[in-house]
Amino acid sequence: MKLDILAIGVHPDDVELGCSGTIIKEIKRGKKAGILDLTQGELGTRGTVETRYTEAATAAAIMGVTVRENLKMRDGFFANDEAHQLLLIRAIRKYQPDIILANSLDDRHPDHGRAGKLIADSAFLAGLVKIVTEDETGQPQERWRPKYILHYIQDKLHEPDLIIDISEVFEQKMLSVEAYTTQFYQSNGDNGGPQTYISTPDFRDSVVARARMLGKRIGVKYGEGYNSQKSLGISSLDALIQVET
Repeated sequence: MKLDILAIGVHPDDVELGCSGTIIKEIKRGKKAGILDLTQGELGTRGTVETRYTEAATAAAIMGVTVRENLKMRDGFFANDEAHQLLLIRAIRKYQPDIILANSLDDRHPDHGRAGKLIADSAFLAGLVKIVTEDETGQPQERWRPKYILHYIQDKLHEPDLIIDISEVFEQKMLSVEAYTTQFYQSNGDNGGPQTYISTPDFRDSVVARARMLGKRIGVKYGEGYNSQKSLGISSLDALIQVET
């Protein structure tokens, strides 16, 4: 299944918080996008593995992605080693994305930075012909390397290399976030469980404030920011011109 965009998050809800606006916007433009969750979020204080799967499926439907898959790595204990790289290499070769949206390389949660590096390393290795992998049917996979890996900004604010205008889809983005009813504050009341860093109304407010701040940087209402280890290029200056509405 060839995808234009593969968004990868170490925990279910990382993608929704970090880059769902971009995904929704690109899908509306006719792109095919999918999500790959590395873990089941089983160490999360609130909710269960089962509720996280239900919430992830609801969020995926809100975003309109073509596919969502979970690699079932161990939450908190996965490593950037050969075994985990091979899992990701198979997935990257399976979906052949042109662009990967990945966890931040440095963030408050140690899983985020470790996942960001794992994703970047695996994407490079997926392009090496001498690394041999097979698909689910036992057929050899072709090598594949995405053109770009963009690391979405998460809790820790990094100076973005790229900001994408998500103003027109911001409400839909927040609906995908709010699909995780066990994890985040709900405007109609909290669903119970121990209070966590992300379950307070202040955290939701910070998500909105971050999007407003990034949007302001490029003269729009809401934005999502990305970092890239590869220089970003454009084909002409026309790409810098924004059409005013």
